[in-house]
Amino acid sequence: MSYDVDTIRSHFPALREGAAHFDGPGGTQTPEPVARAVAETLTAAVANRGTVTAAEQRAEGIVAEARQAMADLLRADPRGVVFGRSATELTFHLSRTLAAGWGPGDEVVVSRLDHDCNVRPWVYAAEQAGASLAWVDFDPATGELTPEHLSAALSDRTVLVAITAASNVIGTRPDLPALAELVHGVGAQFYVDGVHSTAHVLPDLESSGADFWVCSPYKFLGPHCGVLAARPETLEALHPAKLLPSTDEVPERFELGTLPYELLAGTTTAVDFLADLVPGQTGARRERLTTAYTALEGHEDRLLARLEPALRELPGVRVHSNATRRTPTLLFTIDGVGNQVIRQHLADLGVNAPASHFYAWETSQHLGLGAEGGVRVGLAPYTNESDIDRLIEGLGTLPRG
Repeated sequence: MSYDVDTIRSHFPALREGAAHFDGPGGTQTPEPVARAVAETLTAAVANRGTVTAAEQRAEGIVAEARQAMADLLRADPRGVVFGRSATELTFHLSRTLAAGWGPGDEVVVSRLDHDCNVRPWVYAAEQAGASLAWVDFDPATGELTPEHLSAALSDRTVLVAITAASNVIGTRPDLPALAELVHGVGAQFYVDGVHSTAHVLPDLESSGADFWVCSPYKFLGPHCGVLAARPETLEALHPAKLLPSTDEVPERFELGTLPYELLAGTTTAVDFLADLVPGQTGARRERLTTAYTALEGHEDRLLARLEPALRELPGVRVHSNATRRTPTLLFTIDGVGNQVIRQHLADLGVNAPASHFYAWETSQHLGLGAEGGVRVGLAPYTNESDIDRLIEGLGTLPRG
């Protein structure tokens, strides 16, 4: 199974600018085929979906193809794939829909490991419904969120639990099936933020135990939009606020307004690009994705094995990514040096490694990093050994006060 990173990199026009990109967790660079799919859709004849004109049929086909592509990626039913502007918007929308059935005596559980898009929508929804709120902590030293942590927050009043599949700042990957068993054991629903995880670990909606899985194609080489996946029967039981003339069919009843056809075309192409990371495959798309993600994980593991020890050996570096199971994402600080100083120094050397709390507000507070957060470096399908060397060399030349 070959992983030719040089060939993969050749498809990314942005890399010709020369920067080493460790900013993938905030949004990956875009391969040329994805950009071309977006542009060709924008310049083709499209119209509101239908079956009469060629423009209507083209729009209908684009939507159907995107649902199937995401279903293949997430191992879900295309009838349960919902598109929206972002994971944040989809989560807010669904939280309001679910909260219509909550009231005093119900309890919602959120975690301190999560990006705020999987925290604040549920906090507000619980408040508005009169439901109570419980928090799942994680171990700040190890970064682990265990079934024991979740069990302490559950009760027979719990109606929903929201937990990430992987922390977007420290990479921790909780044991989702074990957590799902606890959630379903008290009769609650499980909402999983897969935004960061989907870029690195091939999702499987069924085996994860998630009732809802949300992700963002721009984190895995696609355009800016959001995707929510659930079983069709789960969506059938929910009735979101919508325009009166709009269809009540699932999944369309959850999609507000006309879908962005160009972004959906780009999403399909991004999934196909991922499926073809390992060339020469001829099987079904899910089979090719399985092989490709195995190769991608191997590539990222090899790079992480080169990066992490070297990073930890640098004077004054504190690495806050310490869980046993992690994505190739490292958050670090350096004693006596401000995060933005580090970021600027690296940027001056053509190394893009942002510094922030990255909207993981509760995580940053729980780690004792406050609003400043840390410097985050994340690997992507196009990261190579030269990128790693440039990062380590750049940190080695960092001026110390």
